[in-house]
Amino acid sequence: MNFIRRYMWWVIIGAALYFLLSFHFIIIGGSVKPLKKSKLTLNYTFFNTKGKRTDTILAVDILRKAGIGELLLKKGRTNRAELKRIMAKYEDEDY
Repeated sequence: MNFIRRYMWWVIIGAALYFLLSFHFIIIGGSVKPLKKSKLTLNYTFFNTKGKRTDTILAVDILRKAGIGELLLKKGRTNRAELKRIMAKYEDEDY
């Protein structure tokens, strides 16, 4: 019985770690929005947008590739024209 309990704790810890590796948690104005990561990593697991400009947020490659631009658009932090302008700048640099 003790073995099963210990095994269950390891399963719970493993599942929690996998969950943290799979999502970015973006803090936008008092709410936390999960954003699926493109690959399993602990980089930028928690990211606060408070006090940051849109171009500063989109300068982070990992977050930009995960789709933070659309999340900023949905939350009203930017408009479509500004998002396209900033994204075009980084698309040119990616090639």
